[in-house]
Amino acid sequence: MTPQSNPNQQTASQPSSHAAHGNEPPLNQKPISPRIALFGVALVLIAACVLAGYGILSRKHDDRVLADTTNQLAAPTVITANPAMGSPTGSFVLPGNVSAYTDSPIYARTSGYLTHWYFDIGAKVSKGALQADRYSGLVKSDAVSRQDTDTFVSQAAASAAAVKSAQANVQRLKELQSFEKVYAPFDAVVTARNIDTGQLINQGAANELFHLQAIQTLRVYANLPQVYSGSVKKGMKIDLNFVEHPQKTYQGTLVRTADAIDPSSRTLLVEIDVDNRAGELLPGSLAQAHFKTPTTAPTFVVPAAALIFRREGLRVGTVINGNVAHLVPVVIGEDDGATVQIVTGLSAGDLVIQDPPDSLIEGEKLSVESPAKVAVAGGK
Repeated sequence: MTPQSNPNQQTASQPSSHAAHGNEPPLNQKPISPRIALFGVALVLIAACVLAGYGILSRKHDDRVLADTTNQLAAPTVITANPAMGSPTGSFVLPGNVSAYTDSPIYARTSGYLTHWYFDIGAKVSKGALQADRYSGLVKSDAVSRQDTDTFVSQAAASAAAVKSAQANVQRLKELQSFEKVYAPFDAVVTARNIDTGQLINQGAANELFHLQAIQTLRVYANLPQVYSGSVKKGMKIDLNFVEHPQKTYQGTLVRTADAIDPSSRTLLVEIDVDNRAGELLPGSLAQAHFKTPTTAPTFVVPAAALIFRREGLRVGTVINGNVAHLVPVVIGEDDGATVQIVTGLSAGDLVIQDPPDSLIEGEKLSVESPAKVAVAGGK
């Protein structure tokens, strides 16, 4: 019998045929348009460029912020304030160095051993007082011959010319022998003794025996700022104060000046003489000299800590253009230790750095703080 085809079997076999071709696209799916594909690629490229640009700009911004932060942290922080207006005054105070009117070292004029000294430090001696008596054994060192002296004396009776010659020689020998004694050259106080009994003393200026200072009148030297050099005159009276005599004022006289401005300090050296016959003042001490002079310009008061001492001269640090350091040359007047009076160099609108760092230089960038802001931060 011929087998007959079963329609159900044919229908059941059709899914297997489609399963064998399951990877083929459906016949009704359309291919992607080239324009759409290019648009998609462009979007991807644009997104990549945007991300890359953002990353570059972000890194540049971070580098700039880091550089600005580093510069801000590197800039020294300073506190500024306007200078206070100084009170009009007709006087100012300067330090003065006190020295003896005459200061002299004493040396030996011949060699020998010291046998005795008569005055020690602090002793007051008069002109011509014997200071020291050296060993008189100069005969043994052939500096003086007694036999020659006797010979010259005996020959004096024989000839007048020989007598005069012998007398001259004797006088020379006496003067040579007189070198063994040292006398005070002026009324003074012995301030140093550098020898003792039994020491060998050599002739010359290598070894100082004594040091003498005349203190009946003392010299006080002060450096007057150039701005005041034309207002002081010889003969004017100057009041002097000493820390060891706080309740007493001594009066000195300006006797001479250097008549020249020191180019290193721009000051005029002046000498003030003060009477010290009472012996109350000591050479080598520090005096405060009060000069009376008319005020020629407005003055400003700043803290003493604002002063900057440089080789070029005295400076005060100010701030210009918001955060730039500017060093101003100034001349000071009255100084009370805590504050100083600025005679020239500042104006009322200047921002003065209150406590400048030692390393401050011209044109340096600064981080500026005001006293009020610092006070508020401190209160927190």
